[in-house]
Amino acid sequence: MHFDFKNQTAIVTGGTRGIGRSVSEAFLDAGAKVIATYQSNRQAAEQFQSANQRHEGRLDVRQFDIARYDEAEAFFKYVEETHEKFEVLVNNSGVRRDAALAMMKESDWNLVIDTNLSGVFNMCKPAVRSLMRQRYGRIVTITSPIGRIGFPGQANYAASKAGQVALTRSLSKEVASRGITVNCVSPGFIDTEFIADLPEEQKKLYLGQVPMKRFGKPEEVAQCVLFLASPQASYITGAVLEVTGGI
Repeated sequence: MHFDFKNQTAIVTGGTRGIGRSVSEAFLDAGAKVIATYQSNRQAAEQFQSANQRHEGRLDVRQFDIARYDEAEAFFKYVEETHEKFEVLVNNSGVRRDAALAMMKESDWNLVIDTNLSGVFNMCKPAVRSLMRQRYGRIVTITSPIGRIGFPGQANYAASKAGQVALTRSLSKEVASRGITVNCVSPGFIDTEFIADLPEEQKKLYLGQVPMKRFGKPEEVAQCVLFLASPQASYITGAVLEVTGGI
């Protein structure tokens, strides 16, 4: 399927590395302007910008913490003043802090919930206000099947991902009459640095759970995001598109 996002602007949180980078680059290749955000890894952001110099003029990279509501509000004020409008929001930013619940630090629980779940609220609230005025918009949140099946050592992560799906389904009903769709893409094990820090034995264990016997590619997730963000998906809302290799 060919996607054409010319004259549209897409915001991609965590858009400078991993799945987010692939999503940003897919939108750029489809003609969109992209505002890619990151929280702290300036080196990765600079590498991303350098690799996409051919899209100069259509790429804006901004740094802020989505877990802070005031910083999210300031970001959308910047978008309104600099880009005037946007059509697509992709909530991709996420963190993991794994530990058995009995041993989990309160700070690690809070960090994951604040970033993965509250961060989506922080981005969606000001975004919806803008998109409702336009009577058109696409919101896509990158969730995870972990929120559905659970994994030991990931109670905080699973809770945040299950919450993303619940938020998506509720919000989709609130804004459907305004031409705004709200959906999730749920990637399984994708070959990015997000799983690169896992021990080899654990990666082998995870791979054994995938019926297709391989990890997914970030580009495969990006194409699903573009589909849900496109006019072709205008009658899909409140849905979760799983990209898991059959898990």
